[in-house]
Amino acid sequence: MSTRVLLVTSSILGEHGQSNALAEHFKTQAEAREGVEVSVRDVVKYPLPHLALDELSTWQTPVNERSDEQMRLAAISDKMLFELRESDVIVLAVPMYNLGVPSQLKAWFDRVLRAGETFRYTENGPQGLIEGKRAIILAARGGMYAGTEMDSQTPHLKSMLGLMGLTDVNAIYAEGLNMGDDRRESALKEACQAIDQQVAAL
Repeated sequence: MSTRVLLVTSSILGEHGQSNALAEHFKTQAEAREGVEVSVRDVVKYPLPHLALDELSTWQTPVNERSDEQMRLAAISDKMLFELRESDVIVLAVPMYNLGVPSQLKAWFDRVLRAGETFRYTENGPQGLIEGKRAIILAARGGMYAGTEMDSQTPHLKSMLGLMGLTDVNAIYAEGLNMGDDRRESALKEACQAIDQQVAAL
């Protein structure tokens, strides 16, 4: 039985992005393991538009009542949901931009965080509908933020994943990447070692 991995990348720097380097290391190591399949969703190379009312309202329209344009709009989110549901492990390669996640990645979350699809509202609050999956965050940052009040990114990511029911989340950090060559090389080496441990557990 194979393990299916959805790897979501979101660096605007392409091949020069450090989070993309972490993602590529993960992909290479994972694909070397028998029975592991990796699919990549690059939300920068194939960007999603910011969520707008016409697309949002489409989800609230019964399928048999949708216009052709609404069917086209609904297909955007439906494709993201299919990829998510078909995966056993979700890996997010995330750079830090202005203390937050890239807007391109937020646009992806806006397509997969759908009431009635990945979570539902109950009298006790939201309940996640995606079960039996785990997530890995590969975070690349120029400074040192993990475990401090400045790291608003990690809680945000874990909250969005948790809303869907993804509570088994491991975060791997490569930090201080803009704080000198020695620090960058050491941080990337440690992050890759941590990635190898996660891959071994697939």
